[in-house]
Amino acid sequence: MIPAAFDYVRVDSVEEAIGALAEHGDEAKILAGGHSLLPLMKLRFAMPEVLVDVGRVAALKGVSDAGDELVIGAMTTHHQVTRDPLVRDHCGVLADVAAVVGDAQVRHRGTIGGATAHGDAAGDLPATLLALEATMVAHGRSGLREIAAADFFVGHLTTALGDDEVLTEIRVPKLDADWAWHYEKFSRVAQAWAIVGSLALVRRSNGTIEQARVGLTHMDAVPVRASATEAALAGASAEAITAAAEQAAEATSPPEDLSATPEFRAHLARVLTRRALEAAAG
Repeated sequence: MIPAAFDYVRVDSVEEAIGALAEHGDEAKILAGGHSLLPLMKLRFAMPEVLVDVGRVAALKGVSDAGDELVIGAMTTHHQVTRDPLVRDHCGVLADVAAVVGDAQVRHRGTIGGATAHGDAAGDLPATLLALEATMVAHGRSGLREIAAADFFVGHLTTALGDDEVLTEIRVPKLDADWAWHYEKFSRVAQAWAIVGSLALVRRSNGTIEQARVGLTHMDAVPVRASATEAALAGASAEAITAAAEQAAEATSPPEDLSATPEFRAHLARVLTRRALEAAAG
């Protein structure tokens, strides 16, 4: 299908992008890699009057070391996240998850900032950033604003970004050697959106699970944590994983669509969480 007519603005700086958003208000949308927004436009689920292309803004690209955390520019592609040595050395889970986003074309054009700002609960990265307790950095007319991942995703395809704000970077804490991880997702076909996904982060000490974090994909209108499972595993042994995973779907509201019923999604969440935790716990 052909998108509705729109105007196109290419900017060379974050300031120009903020200015364009301020001028056009909620009728404008940021264009990053385009792999989230353009399909919606072709289906006419989104009909912005103005696209603000930030593809040439060099300041939005790349990964840097900021001490206890990594700073990832919003225009850094999934492929670059996967291959970046800083990400692989200090937050390997993010590299591993980025490697299974879509197909090769999507990974080379799609960006971590675009996928995050899109806010799709079926995406692989939002649940991962939630489990990592990442921080999103936005710039707008009022200046810089830091938003915790837990506060960033507020509804279906809706985030805490203001109409005049640009997501400029994502800050992810470094993981030390005691952390292990695994991501499990179930899809109808390869490269498709996950029907359900479960990202397990496990920190072990002296044979005990000191801390576990579980991010769930497509189990609510927003990415969610399996809080009951996490609480059940704090200070527990690996033998507690099976029982803890049975609580993975608690306090979630799985959607119903052509791919799955809420009950099937809840079942998948329990199974995939158990598998992810078992793999991460070794």
